Amino acid sequence: MSRKPEGTLRRGWTTGACATAALRAALMVLWGEGRPDRVRITLPRGERPVFAVADLREGPGWAEAGVIKDAGDDPDVTHGALIRVRAEPSAGGVVFAAGEGVGTVTKPGLPVPVGEPAINPVPRQMMRGTVEEMAARLGQVPDVRVTISVPEGAALAARTWNPRLGIVGGLSILGTTGIVRPFSCAAWIASIHRGVDVARADGLTHVAGCTGATSERVVQGLLGLPDHAMLDMGDFAGGMLKYIAAHPVERVTLGGGLGKLTKFAQGASDLHSGRSQVDFADLAARFGRAEVAAANTTAEVLGMVGAAYPEWVAEAARAQMAARLGAGIAAEVVVIDRAGTILARA
Repeated sequence: MSRKPEGTLRRGWTTGACATAALRAALMVLWGEGRPDRVRITLPRGERPVFAVADLREGPGWAEAGVIKDAGDDPDVTHGALIRVRAEPSAGGVVFAAGEGVGTVTKPGLPVPVGEPAINPVPRQMMRGTVEEMAARLGQVPDVRVTISVPEGAALAARTWNPRLGIVGGLSILGTTGIVRPFSCAAWIASIHRGVDVARADGLTHVAGCTGATSERVVQGLLGLPDHAMLDMGDFAGGMLKYIAAHPVERVTLGGGLGKLTKFAQGASDLHSGRSQVDFADLAARFGRAEVAAANTTAEVLGMVGAAYPEWVAEAARAQMAARLGAGIAAEVVVIDRAGTILARA
């Protein structure tokens, strides 16, 4: 996760909200209500934001509109992307299609069935509501084919978790509230949940969560796990384990560096440096080395104590996992250094 800037952060809008705004503009053109510069939509919790229309096109029996996504101060890969929607008559009802840069679901376990465009349920609900409201107001039949495109979406999707989740060909159209809240922990944990869901639906019995790219590479190579078994845990060890306890698999591996796994071994659930710290006094007492209390880093502690330190971290972290996961789920820990060398395993 990118470093959070100081001060009050500006919120933004989800791809689902942008697609809904683009659809409203396209329908205004298609159904003769005008060529808008701006449109207002209603979000699921009642907010009524206004979106600038960046692009309008039309042809025989169709109209397209585009809205540029503004993610606020969140480091969202889709910030600045053009979300384009084409509206045209359907054979019946509101039908959704994936255009350029929007993915298709290929694995079970997601909230959208296999074979469907990766347009999540709440954005679909918002867009259906827009079609029905406008059709009733303008005397039109609410039979509309909605095709969503994101130019460059396939390239952007490579920087997301979509490939692991079995979403191929592009991005997902996401959002539950329509609002992007900057540096949202809830959004990250929700993505972990979807990763667990996909792994379980595919019949995987062993998943792994790692604190960073190096530990992930080491653990995946060590255990030979497929990509969709590797959960993008980041700092949220507690959130991942809580969800797996309620949605169990047979075996869970936790991989990470010595510093973050020390915090987990000492009982922390969130391993971010701004939300938990290594307790060096505890380590000094545990190893009977008073000088450890004055250490600045866990690397210093390793130099003072030696192999007994990472070995204790591995065992204590595994005990923390077992307590959080409950009976019936095997727990494993792999501790590495910054270079990717395995220091201990339990």
